[in-house]
Amino acid sequence: MTRWIITALVALMLAGCASSSPAPQRYTLPLEQTQAGAGADADHLLLMRQPRLANYLDVDGIVMQLDDITLVEARGHQWAEALGRQLERGLRARLTTRLPDTRVMLDEGGSRDPGMSLRLEVDRFQGRHDGLAIVGGQWQLRDADGVLLDLERFEVAVELEADGYPALVRALGTGWDRVADQLADTIQRLR
Repeated sequence: MTRWIITALVALMLAGCASSSPAPQRYTLPLEQTQAGAGADADHLLLMRQPRLANYLDVDGIVMQLDDITLVEARGHQWAEALGRQLERGLRARLTTRLPDTRVMLDEGGSRDPGMSLRLEVDRFQGRHDGLAIVGGQWQLRDADGVLLDLERFEVAVELEADGYPALVRALGTGWDRVADQLADTIQRLR
C-alpha cells in the first residue's frame, strides 16, 4: 500500500512538472529620447490624465486581432507594466519633446493651475492579423475653464518590420509617436 502511495505521488509530481508552462515574456513600449522639460517658468501648461483604456486592453497580455471581430489576449506575451501607465508616461515624454515651451504635467485631479487639459481614450492598441499595429481612440482638449477646444478621433496603422511580438511592440510605440505628433500639432494650432 505504501509503495502504491509513493508511486502515485511521484506520478502526480511528474505530471505537475510536465504541465507547467514557461514564464511569459514581458515587454515595455520603447521610450523616446527626451530633452529636459520646460520648467516652472514655461509659457504654457498642459495637464493630462492617464489615458482611459477600453476594458479589453486593460489586461496583462498583448492583444491580437485575429479577424474583423475576434480579439485574443496573449498568455505568453505580456506587458511588463500596466499599459495605461506606460501610455501616460510615454505620451508625457513625447509631448515634452514636441512642445518645448510647455510644462506637461500629470493631472491628478486637485490641480488649480490654469492650463489646457488633455483627456484621452484608447480603444485600439493591438496587433492585427494582416501585419499591422493599430492605435486608435479619441482625445479632448479643454481650456483652463473646462471649455471644450477640440475633440478628435485618431487612428494610426503601422506595418510591422518583422514577425513576432518584439516587432509588434516596437510598431505600437511608433504608432504612439504618431499620435503624439498629431496632438502636438493640434495643441500648437489651438494656442
